[in-house]
Amino acid sequence: MKKSILLFFYKIMLWIVQFLKSIVYIVFIIKVIMAVFRSLLIFILAGFCEIGGGYLVWLYMKNNKPLWYAILGGIILIVYGFIATYQPANFGRVYAAYGGIFIVMALMWAWKIDDFKPDKYDIIGAFIAFVGVCIIIYMPRK
Repeated sequence: MKKSILLFFYKIMLWIVQFLKSIVYIVFIIKVIMAVFRSLLIFILAGFCEIGGGYLVWLYMKNNKPLWYAILGGIILIVYGFIATYQPANFGRVYAAYGGIFIVMALMWAWKIDDFKPDKYDIIGAFIAFVGVCIIIYMPRK
């Protein structure tokens, strides 16, 4: 009888340990997902600032828009420079990855804002660039 009670409590303790391990794994996975989500949001915000700021300067220079377009575009580009610093990776890796994100975002911007229709090669190239971004930023390293 005593042995069966001890075995019962032992099994309960094993179950509790397994349950706690599962919670630790779940918390770890959630932290990883949140870090990736935060990183992608920073990439997207920086992309809007770089492309939007550059687009305003472009409109001033190419389409004879008022000077305030260029000034506002320059200010937005300065903000872009600060946003990029919120990425956890080092400068070279972050800017290499931004290149891929900006390829995707620039095509989307041109499609929605400039009525540019990307063809299948634009889409394939953007997809390849995005896969490259994921490899550069999110692959585990020593």
